[in-house]
Amino acid sequence: MNTGEYNDPKGQGMPPPYTDTPQSPPTAPLYPPLQPGGIELQQQQHQHGQPTVIPVLVGTRPMGPKPSSLTCPSCNAEITTRVQYMSSTKTHLFALGLCLLFWPLVCLPYLLSSCQNADHYCPNCNAYIGSYKN
Repeated sequence: MNTGEYNDPKGQGMPPPYTDTPQSPPTAPLYPPLQPGGIELQQQQHQHGQPTVIPVLVGTRPMGPKPSSLTCPSCNAEITTRVQYMSSTKTHLFALGLCLLFWPLVCLPYLLSSCQNADHYCPNCNAYIGSYKN
């Protein structure tokens, strides 16, 4: 005589006893199974009133080698990014190659911004926005 609800006869706050049979049929899964064409699947669900998951880019974002105009995600100000060029492994490899070929040009990769990575920062709050890997 299992009705799906448990009444504690002694009022001792004990949990209901374990049963092997489920008390109610399982409901539909929260998320639909992954299928090819996931974008179309999300659009169909949105048309039928079901919630969709919208990806949000958090953290760094790809940028170009020059300063970019955008809204800072940290302080929400319209800015032009401040670019700081940093040497990378490729910069050091170019310098090594020039050292082997013609040693007086060994410092050239360290002077050219095109041989270095460009890190973008907000000029207002100094927040890191993204980088350009060369």
